[in-house]
Amino acid sequence: MSYTALYRKFRPTAFEDVKGQDHIVTTLRNQIKAERIGHAYLFCGTRGTGKTTIAKIFAKAVNCEHPVDGSPCGECAICKAIAVGASMNVIEIDAASNNGVDNIREIVDEVAYSPAEGKYKVYIIDEVHMLSIGAFNALLKTLEEPPSYVIFILATTEVHKIPITILSRCQRYDFKRITIDTIADRLRELTEKEQVQIEDKAVRYIAKAADGSMRDALSLLDQCIAFHFGQELTYDKVLDVLGAVDTEVFSRLFRTVLDGNVTGAIGLLEEIVMQGRELTQFVADFTWYLRNLLLVKTADGIEDIIDVSTENLARLKEEAKMAENDVIMRYIRILSELSGQLRFAAQKRILIEMNLIKLCRPSMETDIQSLTDRIRQLEEKIANGVPMMAATAASASGTQKLQEPVVRAPLPAAIPQDIQDAVNKWSAIVTQAPMPMKAYLKTAYPSLAGDGSMLVVVEDGLPSDYFKEAGRKEELEHLISDFAGKEIKVTMQKPETGRNPREVFPDLTQLVDQKINMEIEEIEDDAEEF
Repeated sequence: MSYTALYRKFRPTAFEDVKGQDHIVTTLRNQIKAERIGHAYLFCGTRGTGKTTIAKIFAKAVNCEHPVDGSPCGECAICKAIAVGASMNVIEIDAASNNGVDNIREIVDEVAYSPAEGKYKVYIIDEVHMLSIGAFNALLKTLEEPPSYVIFILATTEVHKIPITILSRCQRYDFKRITIDTIADRLRELTEKEQVQIEDKAVRYIAKAADGSMRDALSLLDQCIAFHFGQELTYDKVLDVLGAVDTEVFSRLFRTVLDGNVTGAIGLLEEIVMQGRELTQFVADFTWYLRNLLLVKTADGIEDIIDVSTENLARLKEEAKMAENDVIMRYIRILSELSGQLRFAAQKRILIEMNLIKLCRPSMETDIQSLTDRIRQLEEKIANGVPMMAATAASASGTQKLQEPVVRAPLPAAIPQDIQDAVNKWSAIVTQAPMPMKAYLKTAYPSLAGDGSMLVVVEDGLPSDYFKEAGRKEELEHLISDFAGKEIKVTMQKPETGRNPREVFPDLTQLVDQKINMEIEEIEDDAEEF
């Protein structure tokens, strides 16, 4: 006999066997016992939570010859026929592949015939949201007033796609995600029946990885048993099969990122890649680790919610003291965006490396969360005695030395008014520039050419190459002219090798600061006269 997957082999056959949906089971059993059975039901919920299973049990219960407390006996001829899919009273339809008007019209024609045996004909339409608009319209009248012996059970994972006219004709039941504890208990029960040795820690991880789906949990367990057939399933073996990473690695990575250690973070990623771990799962698990860290930091009595071992909880509490809330939230935001990008990425490793660098270098971003992280890093450097004014620069030999203090060129005595107007609005000009020009202008600054025209000093490399392309300089001239209200001619200038550009070309944006300071001094002088 061929092998049967665990989720099929142990599919519940009575209401008592259903786990995690007590609110729905109780309601349906009470309806059956009181003979207050509805004509149309809508089962909503994520995958693997028991929608189709409960629909089949309900179909057996309403037709059972000897129901027990609202649940099917499982022994009568009708129950056995439904269980093996041989009953003419229970019709299952996959709306994903039978979603046309003609398919629904066949159902409408069939409901005119009463059941050959039993009390009810039960139509179970799975993934009902896949029906076309025409098919929904064809179903409307029959769904509202079916014959007394017909019951419709519609199942869907995307209830928002179902027309309101259908929703209003059904009793709606929302299936919850099944808790980790409930899934873990079920897995232990089944592994005992299958005589499989498994560590409790491994059971908990599988239950967590299932994300509220009992079917997913059984499929993952099946996969792990097959890979290590005849052996005890340990936590490490489960991680190997599922391509997951131990939480200790996330702790190391968090501390490395917090220290701003790019080399260490990339090295850790290299270890994970060499171990053959699934990179998308790695990012999702690290995000979940940071979520737990934030909960530990912001809430009391959170131990039951985050579901970690005592050892890991102690480590989380220790690490929660190392970072502020906004820093952790920034990490979660970046990784959440990364998770969405990885689904379509061809070079997942490179994309993850870029984001790890972004985590370690908040200076690469300009939002408020990144700014607070940058301030934290500066405060730590100051507290550790690292001089902030002396930045390191690589010499030609590859060694590092302290930069000399910046010597700025003197500002010119007179600057044309139209150039001053453009300089005063330089920040706005950069903000309004299209990408990638905007990125290159962020490191550029305006200066004055010998003929009195505007000189824009850009970094060597990609920025200077960009403005060499045809039409780029003219595009910048149009942008600056629009803000200045006059036509402005621009000359692009890249720095001389080995020299600070501000020593050669004065930074005109200093004029703004000087003008503001001068105005403040004048106001103070006027105030003293009163």
